[in-house]
Amino acid sequence: MVDKQNFGLFFSIITAATVLLDQVTKFLVVILRPEWNLLIADLHLITNTGAGFGLFQDKTIILGIISLLVSLGMILYYHKIPKHYSLQLFSALFLGGVIGNLIDRFFRGYVVDFIDLRFWPAFNVADAAISLAVVGLIYHLWRDEKDQNR
Repeated sequence: MVDKQNFGLFFSIITAATVLLDQVTKFLVVILRPEWNLLIADLHLITNTGAGFGLFQDKTIILGIISLLVSLGMILYYHKIPKHYSLQLFSALFLGGVIGNLIDRFFRGYVVDFIDLRFWPAFNVADAAISLAVVGLIYHLWRDEKDQNR
C-alpha cells in the first residue's frame, strides 16, 4: 500500500511537469516563431483570447478568473481525490493544464496555441493535458460504475 504522502508527491510532480512542459514549449514558440508544415500538423504561433474551440473570444479576464478558481478548488479539495494512481495522474494533468493556460492569460493576455492539426482547432500542451485528463477521468469513472453494477 502506498502512503498518502507518496500520492501527494506524485500529484505535485505530474502537475509541475505539465506546467513546465507547457510553458517551455510556449516560450520556444513565442521566441522562435516556427512555421513548420509537418506531415500530420503545422506548428506555428496562434494567439487565443478565448477558450477551447474558439469559444468566448476576448474574455481573457473572465476565463483567467475561472481558471484561478478551478485551480484553487482542486488544490483545496485535493484530499478528496481518491488515492488511486490513474485518478491522481488525470487530476494532476488537468490541474497542470489549467495552470499552464492560467499563466498565459494573466501574464500574456492570451493563450499561446501552436499545434494545428488542420482539421481541429489549434491547441497547446496544456490543452492536450486537459483533454487527456477529461477522457481518462470519464473512462475511469465509467469503468468503476460498470464494475459496481456487476
